[in-house]
Amino acid sequence: MKQGIVPALLCLSFLTGCSQHTEEKPVNYFDIVRPEFTGQLAYKTTDFVEDYWRVVGNTGFNKTIYLIADSLQAAGYVLEEKAKESDRLTYRIEKRELTQQTWEPVSASLQIVGEEKPLLLSETNRNMTYLNSVSTPKEGVKTQIIWIKSMDDLENISLENKVVFAEMSVRRLYKLAVEKGAVGILTYDNPDYLQPEKNKTSIQFRSLPSQDDGNFWGIALSYEAKEKLVAQLKKGKTEVLVNIQTKRYPSEELTIVANIKGSELPNESLVYSAHIQEPGANDNATGVGTQLEMAKTAAKLFAEGKINFKRTMTFLWGDEIISTRRYIEENTERAKGIKWGISLDMVGENTVVTGGTFLIEKMPDPSAIWTRGKDKHSEWGGEVLKLEDMKPHYLNDFIISTFKEQGDYANWVVETNPFEGGSDHTPFLEADIPGLLLWHFTDQFYHTDNDRIDKVSQETLRNVGTAALVSGLQLVNASDTFMHEQIINLKKQALLRLENESKLSLLALKNGSTIDEEKQIISAWEDWYVKSLNSINDINTNKNSALKTAISDAQNEIQLKSNELKEALQ
Repeated sequence: MKQGIVPALLCLSFLTGCSQHTEEKPVNYFDIVRPEFTGQLAYKTTDFVEDYWRVVGNTGFNKTIYLIADSLQAAGYVLEEKAKESDRLTYRIEKRELTQQTWEPVSASLQIVGEEKPLLLSETNRNMTYLNSVSTPKEGVKTQIIWIKSMDDLENISLENKVVFAEMSVRRLYKLAVEKGAVGILTYDNPDYLQPEKNKTSIQFRSLPSQDDGNFWGIALSYEAKEKLVAQLKKGKTEVLVNIQTKRYPSEELTIVANIKGSELPNESLVYSAHIQEPGANDNATGVGTQLEMAKTAAKLFAEGKINFKRTMTFLWGDEIISTRRYIEENTERAKGIKWGISLDMVGENTVVTGGTFLIEKMPDPSAIWTRGKDKHSEWGGEVLKLEDMKPHYLNDFIISTFKEQGDYANWVVETNPFEGGSDHTPFLEADIPGLLLWHFTDQFYHTDNDRIDKVSQETLRNVGTAALVSGLQLVNASDTFMHEQIINLKKQALLRLENESKLSLLALKNGSTIDEEKQIISAWEDWYVKSLNSINDINTNKNSALKTAISDAQNEIQLKSNELKEALQ
């Protein structure tokens, strides 16, 4: 978004209403935030958090919660139960009893009987043990491997006290393997985007169903370990010695929520969400660390009188999707006031090492129905949506424009992808709250035990955190100037999109598409932007008639352009 447009220039653009309303001088939040947000705290926090294999309730998860709490308190946030009415910066730790035991790995080894060296050791492959695996006896278990090449192989074979090996998802194997008496499984199913033949030691973490009273375990294999095991199995009967030590124990679920209370509209809020669980550095210790530095930077700038908060800014750390969904659903009045949700997930990557790029995953727009041109899904993939799934809102283009401004400033690549889901932005969207995701993909170390601190870039943390905080400050302090800027930006982006879609439609017609289909696509984008302009009224607290007129004028221009382009398809 272009910063620093003065009210006089806005009056020239919108003609009406300026004489009755004096707009406060716009604030360039980039100028305020950039000198303060260094990425140092984000990186230091990431380094601490990624040391632990984190799942809700376990040691690493809980230590992360209390590290955040200590950092918030040092930054000036007051524990809610001790806060006075005048305290604007507060935090709380929510505690809930877990219905199932938590889990954490201690040690593991896998060795082919007869070989001198172990095939895998947890010291070098900390993802080898399946989440929720039980411990073996301390001396380990020696057992024969049954090699399964398809599910049909399981029909007429005994697995009693044996271990199953297969190159497939455990979801297909688990239930039948347990029913047939197997003691455990060995699996390999690393996807191609992990480049397993290059990253031969990577293991992508896997999980079993929670089994408080069970006795089953699993080991995931690297490409290198899988190849060695297959070579041995081809020679004949193979036994392995497996030693797994894990901890399972009753615990509680912790969520931490920090608020900077709004001065004018405290019941309206922006919510940032970063999940703690998952064992990686980029996924998602970087989200935890970046959000913490954002909260600290916001507190410092507020204390120095450099920024204010008209609406409330909330920071939430917890269990992915579960904590965010609960925050929205458990208090309907609070949920009504959530204006925007932003998820930080995998936000600190050194893309030279990991691959891929920084992405803004958009709210559902027509690119999630017709994905063409520059719009591309990530390797994560996304299902084709329907028109009724669309979520028209100015948030998409506002965030993209703001991040691109930081990208231009820092020579940092910012791209987008159509909606795919799977992180903390989805609970917002499910509740009809505008929400999107900040992340990276493709990452050749995604969910693997090679996702460590050496794959993290402090400069990326700085860029993401700066742009995310600047975006948030503009949103919570949104005023008439901000809304006018969104009208300008939405109209500009709408006309560009319609022109680009028209060109793509002309190409599609040459390749066999129909005029009706191509008109539908252009109409969908027209409708999306017309409704996105309407969404600006949600923060038009002054009921400024000039804004309504400007919105209507922009909508008319978009509709005229759409009709012109559809006619040209004939």
